[in-house]
Amino acid sequence: MGGANQLRPFFMRNVLLGYALSVRTSLPAADQKLIQIVDAALAATARKSGDWLACRKGCTQCCYGPFAISQLDAMRLRKGLADLKTSDPQRAAQVRKRAQQAVTRLSPTFPGNPKTGILGEDEDAEARFADFANDEPCPALDPATGACDLYSARPMTCRTFGPPVRSGEEGGLAVCELCYHGATEKQIVACEMVADPDDLEQKLIAKTEKKTGQRGNTIVAFCLAK
Repeated sequence: MGGANQLRPFFMRNVLLGYALSVRTSLPAADQKLIQIVDAALAATARKSGDWLACRKGCTQCCYGPFAISQLDAMRLRKGLADLKTSDPQRAAQVRKRAQQAVTRLSPTFPGNPKTGILGEDEDAEARFADFANDEPCPALDPATGACDLYSARPMTCRTFGPPVRSGEEGGLAVCELCYHGATEKQIVACEMVADPDDLEQKLIAKTEKKTGQRGNTIVAFCLAK
């Protein structure tokens, strides 16, 4: 009985750890539907855009400078890293190491809570974030190949960057500065990407925040360093 009692704390720690990991990596069932909707919209836009859409493997300009990601994005990335650890432990370890190194560099001037990685939402924090670490590479970017090590789990911003996407309900169309050279404004408008017409992402973000107890946006480095 003494041996069983000694094993009990060890067993319980592992049960709790397994539960914590499952919470961190258990995505809403509809997330796959969201990804399919967005990826289908991108494929349609790519067909209409032809050579105007210059995004290719190895083009890494959009992989520098942190950007806000939702808790849904963060959960998807952690799931992607967990899957990578199973299929390629060495590459996964490199991603985590790059994330941890990035957190060390970014924490002193992080415009939010560096302990949780949650970005501030006040005007001052948002203004600081606009010019924050613009030369910092994404931890998921493999510096040797220029490829994303977590491409299938990438955030929604990455999935929609490049084509013409409208910012806000009445905002203008934004495109990557490397794309649509030679296209007229009318041609660009004709290629507009409507990524999530039913706003499914916001519903899933709300569910994710309620499930995890974490509210607010973060950045890739903080989400992968944990």
